[in-house]
Amino acid sequence: MSLIDLHTHAIAPDLAAVPGDHRWPTTHPTGPAGAELRVGGRWYRDLDERCWSAEARLRDMDAEGVAVQVLSPVPVTLCHDAPAAGAAEIARCQNDFLAGLAAVAPNRFRALGAVPLQAPDTAIAELRRCLDLGFAGVEIGTRVGDRELTDPLFAPFFDAAEASGAVVFVHPVDETVDPRVTAAGLTFGAGMPGETGIAGAGLVTSDLLVKRPDLRIVLAHGGGSLPCLLPRLDVGARLRGATRPAPTTLARTLFCDSLTYDAPGLLLAAHRFGSDHVVLGTDYPFSARENPPGHVLADVEPDLRAAIGYETARRLLGVS
Repeated sequence: MSLIDLHTHAIAPDLAAVPGDHRWPTTHPTGPAGAELRVGGRWYRDLDERCWSAEARLRDMDAEGVAVQVLSPVPVTLCHDAPAAGAAEIARCQNDFLAGLAAVAPNRFRALGAVPLQAPDTAIAELRRCLDLGFAGVEIGTRVGDRELTDPLFAPFFDAAEASGAVVFVHPVDETVDPRVTAAGLTFGAGMPGETGIAGAGLVTSDLLVKRPDLRIVLAHGGGSLPCLLPRLDVGARLRGATRPAPTTLARTLFCDSLTYDAPGLLLAAHRFGSDHVVLGTDYPFSARENPPGHVLADVEPDLRAAIGYETARRLLGVS
């Protein structure tokens, strides 16, 4: 089976600093095949050439049965809480880099760009530029500073995304996780899926999806905690006297990736979002990635394995 991996990350080894008073992300080469990602001048993560080298990625893809990777920014570089002008500059730089990387093997790579969502008009312009570059859509965080994705400020952006058919990949940013969770050492295990779950809960209990039935949103990490929350969200909506469709119904307009790390979690996500609304995602090339790609699919029935492994992504991305 030739897989399509919708959840991978890429970054240039020399992402430059942006002027201004903010904890901007930068990357700094540490050798011929290594670099360091810093946030506000402090170490954040070590990187290797798989983050920027098409050749290194293609070697892994060929060895692991991956036909297509979708490249997206490292989430901490989205900078949705930063001054808009600087965030826009970083988004443009990253999108130019992703376009160049994808162009090395256009039949093997697609891309999801970055947008400065805190400035919706600028974000719309950058979204359109991404689509002109041949991208499938964009990646955004689960919140924008103190604002939720359902804030009316972002309605024009989601209108533009729906009208253009862009994929909107929603990925949590560890820097925005509740400090209580971080202090307990649970950022990765509970904080990030919780962030996605809260963002998703907002989507299915608001009018955002009701008003935009063709919006194509993909939630990272199997939808985070949202699959478990949905029955309770239904009861909460009923108790509030909500008149829109139930959260469990609206959830089936969303997509999610398969990065649950076990088959029961994946099957729950497929049950909640629909068996044709789950795509393969691995978090390549980072240490938390599913390795080998599609390992979680070994214990699911063949039709679902094919749908998640490549069929749904092929339809979503327009990949032949």
